[in-house]
Amino acid sequence: MEVAPTLLGAHLVVEAGGERVVARLTEVEAYHGAGTGDVPDPGSHARSGRSPRNATMWGEPGHLYVYLSHGIHACVNIVCAPEGVAGGVLLRAGEIIDGIDVATARRSRSGRAPAGRDLARGPGRLGQALGLTSTAHDGIDAITGVPQAGAIATLMLREAPVTLVARGPRVGVAGVAGTDAFPWRFWIPGDPTVSAFRWGRGAGPEAFGTRTAERAPEA
Repeated sequence: MEVAPTLLGAHLVVEAGGERVVARLTEVEAYHGAGTGDVPDPGSHARSGRSPRNATMWGEPGHLYVYLSHGIHACVNIVCAPEGVAGGVLLRAGEIIDGIDVATARRSRSGRAPAGRDLARGPGRLGQALGLTSTAHDGIDAITGVPQAGAIATLMLREAPVTLVARGPRVGVAGVAGTDAFPWRFWIPGDPTVSAFRWGRGAGPEAFGTRTAERAPEA
C-alpha cells in the first residue's frame, strides 16, 4: 500500500507492435496476497495463495501482472513486493500523453470512438490503449525493458511524489474488500481521467456501515 500513491503521476511507456503509447498514471489500487500484510485481502487474486493465473504477483517487483477481466479486458498491475510475497498495484486510469492516435485506434476497435478523458479511464480501457494483452504480456519487465512478445514496457517514476493524493475504497470490489475497511484506492483529486466511483456488490454503506467513498487529500 505504501508504493501505490508513489505511482501517481508516473509515466508508463509501452512500445507494442512498433507503436508507442505513454500514459500518465492518475488512479491506482493496492492489493496483496495470502500471508502478506497485517490483514488478509479478500479482494485480491492472490488471497488463496499462488496459482497459474496470479503467479506473476509472487515474482520480482517491477514486472507487470496482466490479467483478463470478465473474459474481455486486459488489466495491468505493477508488482511491488519482494519476490515470493504477493503484492501489486492495479493501474485504474491514466492520461495518454503520447501516442494518442494509436491509443484511440486501439480503443475504437471495441466499437466506439472514445472521448479524450475516457481514452484510458478505467483499467480495461487503459490496458487496451497501451496495447498490452494478458496472454502475451503478463510478466513483462517494466524496469529493465526486456522485450516480451513484441512489446517493451518502461515505468518512469516522478522525481518527487505527487503532493496531493486522495484515497478511499476500491472501485467495484465486492463485499468487505470494497468498503472503507480497505481504503487502498489512490488518485489525483480533480483529474478528469479518474474513474467514477461505484460500490461493489454487497459493499455499500447499507451493507457494512461504511461512511464515505472518498477521503480528503493528503499532503
